[in-house]
Amino acid sequence: MHVDILLIGQGICGTFLSWELQKAGYSFLVIDDNNAGTASKVAAGIINPVTGRRIVKTWMIDEVMPFAWQQYTSLGNQLQITAIEQKDIIDLFPTPQMKLAFEKRYAEDTQYLSLGTNDHAWSNYFNYDFGYGVITPCYLVNLQGLLQAYRQSLAAGNNLIQEKFDHTQLQVQPHKVQYKDITAQRIIFCDGISSFSNPWFSNLPFAPNKGEVLLIEANDMPTNNIFKKGINWVPWRDNIFWVGSSYEWEFTSDAPTDLFRERTLATLKQWIKAPIRLLEHTAAVRPATLERRPFIGFHPTQPAIGIFNGMGTKGCSLAPFFAPQLVQHIQHQSPLLPEADVQRFKRVLSK
Repeated sequence: MHVDILLIGQGICGTFLSWELQKAGYSFLVIDDNNAGTASKVAAGIINPVTGRRIVKTWMIDEVMPFAWQQYTSLGNQLQITAIEQKDIIDLFPTPQMKLAFEKRYAEDTQYLSLGTNDHAWSNYFNYDFGYGVITPCYLVNLQGLLQAYRQSLAAGNNLIQEKFDHTQLQVQPHKVQYKDITAQRIIFCDGISSFSNPWFSNLPFAPNKGEVLLIEANDMPTNNIFKKGINWVPWRDNIFWVGSSYEWEFTSDAPTDLFRERTLATLKQWIKAPIRLLEHTAAVRPATLERRPFIGFHPTQPAIGIFNGMGTKGCSLAPFFAPQLVQHIQHQSPLLPEADVQRFKRVLSK
């Protein structure tokens, strides 16, 4: 079998890149083992325009955010699902210091921020003492529904091979690759943390980051917004809420921990007024990078091998933005954004 492009991984990166390749008329195959513990499947799917304690705008958000809305809406229409909704963040200040930080940032720049008009607006549902601010617009991507529906679409079009990719089976030539009985002009790795041990890209400065998540059942809680008080309380599906996530740079295991579960449940019982019930506790490792910038493009000495990875916590916004750029690069040799182009590591990758 011969295809133009072989893609490894069907997380959010592999999904959007394969969709763009299809629209551009390329033949492709996606190899993915449907591992339930990947970052894309554990993530909430929040697109938040500001970040951190200083509430600064996230990288390129003014361009990325409206483009992401268009991309998800278009793909959702094709799959006949609701792929994205606006769910603003109600930031319930956990301390007076966080309240002051929000108000200071609001005084400097009101873009994406507003102040709560009634400090008691959410007091029927949550315990909080220092008021709240609103981050708007924020989007919530239906990651579970989107990835599953797109996978079914790939399978129906004979574009999916469900198996674990084996690097030892890949033979690389200057202008093509062969994997088992498949030949392709290019192979592109969209495989999240698996690229950490990829023989062609393992020298890249990945900075794996672990996140843990609880799924909680609670009745009669509001579902039109995301709520935050140190951790995120995210409407997931009927009376089920996604709670998290942790950000651990140092960890010895990618498994869920008792410490996170017990600490988070204790926090929720102080914060949430409704009775809560734990349904599930999961964890995943994000493919973050030291620079907090993605890795996109082709290997400097092996031009048939590419990567579309390193999105970290911003995969839901960056993947739909950069996927068409990479396809344009393949089609027309259009330059990639230098801050994202993997060629910035030409020296280390050429060793």
